[in-house]
Amino acid sequence: MEKSYKRHLVTAALPYANGAVHIGHLAGVYVPADIYVRYLRMRGRDVKFICGSDEHGVPITIKARQQNCSPQEVVDKYHLIIKDSFERLGISFDIYSRTSSDIHHKTASEFFKKLYEDGKFIERESEQYFDEEANHFLADRYITGTCPKCGAENAYGDQCEKCGSTLSPSELINPRSALSGNTPVLKKTSHWYLPLDAYEPWLREWILEQHKEWKTNVYGQCKSWLDGGLQPRAVSRDLEWGVPVPVEGAEGKVLYVWFDAPIGYISNTIELMPDEWEKWWKSEDTRLLHFIGKDNIVFHCIVFPAMLKAYGDGYILPDNVPANEFLNLEGNKISTSRNWAVWLHEYLDDFPGMEDVLRYVLCANAPETKDNDFTWKDFQTRNNSELVAILGNFVNRVVVLTHKYFSGEVPSLLKSEQTDEDTLAQIPVIRKSIEESLENFRFREAIKETMNLARLGNKYLTDTEPWKVAKTDMERVATIMNVSLQICANLAIAFDPFLPHTTQKLAYMLNMKSRNWDDFGSDSILHPGHMVNEPHLLFDKIEDSAIEIQLAKLEASRPSVPVTDSIPEEDAEKTELLPQKEECTYEDFSKMDIRTATVLEAERVPKTDKLLKLTIDTGLDTRTIVSGIAEYYTPEEMVGKQICILANLAPRKIKGIESNGMILMAKEESGKMRIVTPEERIGNGGTVN
Repeated sequence: MEKSYKRHLVTAALPYANGAVHIGHLAGVYVPADIYVRYLRMRGRDVKFICGSDEHGVPITIKARQQNCSPQEVVDKYHLIIKDSFERLGISFDIYSRTSSDIHHKTASEFFKKLYEDGKFIERESEQYFDEEANHFLADRYITGTCPKCGAENAYGDQCEKCGSTLSPSELINPRSALSGNTPVLKKTSHWYLPLDAYEPWLREWILEQHKEWKTNVYGQCKSWLDGGLQPRAVSRDLEWGVPVPVEGAEGKVLYVWFDAPIGYISNTIELMPDEWEKWWKSEDTRLLHFIGKDNIVFHCIVFPAMLKAYGDGYILPDNVPANEFLNLEGNKISTSRNWAVWLHEYLDDFPGMEDVLRYVLCANAPETKDNDFTWKDFQTRNNSELVAILGNFVNRVVVLTHKYFSGEVPSLLKSEQTDEDTLAQIPVIRKSIEESLENFRFREAIKETMNLARLGNKYLTDTEPWKVAKTDMERVATIMNVSLQICANLAIAFDPFLPHTTQKLAYMLNMKSRNWDDFGSDSILHPGHMVNEPHLLFDKIEDSAIEIQLAKLEASRPSVPVTDSIPEEDAEKTELLPQKEECTYEDFSKMDIRTATVLEAERVPKTDKLLKLTIDTGLDTRTIVSGIAEYYTPEEMVGKQICILANLAPRKIKGIESNGMILMAKEESGKMRIVTPEERIGNGGTVN
């Protein structure tokens, strides 16, 4: 039986204050989190929505050097841009604070000090790159060099942005300091580490046994990390910008940002409710939820819980972590360094009054189970064909006809027919579907069902044709308009978590004083005699010229080499394809049982470079497949991915592991392999014919 909670504490990943917020951040974290929180509030739940700017770490100091200013000036600038953008979009945080605040420094320092005094850390001496000219230890991002994986120049010490590989500074070819350009030397330094390995048995029990309901990508990534064996993780850094390590002999050291940042959830709650914060963080009656992107899964599901467990004192742990995948842009990965992004503050300036259009498109196209792509053409189509033509059109027709036939007054039900009852009976069914989807973090399904309510209204109005009936039977018209107005009122409630600006306009048009979720599904929200206001268009059509401006802006930043798995069209044209194989019959093909499946777990096969061991859900069973794709996909990338498999391939032992099936792959002449996956996610076990 599902536990009933007195309160809900919802956090959204702290955006990094070295740049503005873009649509990838919004689709992955902030729009779904805000929808969920608004829904909880409408249900009368006690909820607090916590967020703030993450303002420490090396990228901040790099940005400051680039702009010839102080780190504080950098975070002050971007904190204001981010905070203002969120407010304009309607992201309804209860508090949006920052980690450079005094209260955060105090909270993070005290958190570290208690773990230090309780003996929870281990101290280690290690060799770290040091810039002798700058007299400075170099964090990973201050070291650049040639990527050992793809040969790209200017790869960072922690990651190559061209191929996406995770690196360590020691792997770079010809490493150099980003401060002086000189070759760094190795020098000994001491740091404190949180021994994650000591918490591994507890984490395995808590995650793998108690939270099997977590999303596949979250559960799978956690299992992959745990199966790989956890290692102690540094909690301090040699850096001047950040929360100073609060112990003697730690001069020039600050808390590592991954340790510092999640404590921001706690310090922001303390700032919001200084006298009541503990019941939100230390009561089993509170449900804690983290909304994040997939790149933050490990920190929120393994590292931060281990910190809270080590601290003790009654801190609760997250009940769920509904992480999303990534959103791409026009076929390329969003890249802030290349300015390949749609920035929220720029969008709000370019499309005034269209905040909800962006909210709608990002929710309808949310990367919930796989990476998705945002295109400006799709943005335009969804606005014009769905928001304008379905939702806006229905509401406008109803209010216009109400004023035309009844002077803006809600008419009585004077002559009902079966179609009226059948139509109204569908509203509670739609409500139940929306609720079930929202409670299970399926926001795409939820907004689709909500738009189906508008489709229901359009179909009802088209089928009943009140403009024709008005010539002979005004009593029947009165009933049609009453039913249509009730659908409009239900739309004002149903869309409120998704499109808050729009529902405010709709509620004004309908003269609704409140929008209560408990009224959703009622066929008598607006009573006979109630006056509605004059009609106004809820949405404006987006013209081609507006889209062309956005595409031109992007074109100026287009990467010279696409940051995707695809190859440029001009290269594809030059590729010589393999000749067609010998002819086969349909009977030959029909012997192959090709089905859809989802990867639950993925890990490298020891002592091999190319093999991954995958545990997959075929809809029929859970089985293991060994596949030679490790040079194209990491285990983390595979978890949660939907694939197509040859299900009835005879079992075969590979490196001592029995493989039951084969993944369908597309192979280019260059040898590059890509997984064949359905365009839209479907149920596991679906047959491919």
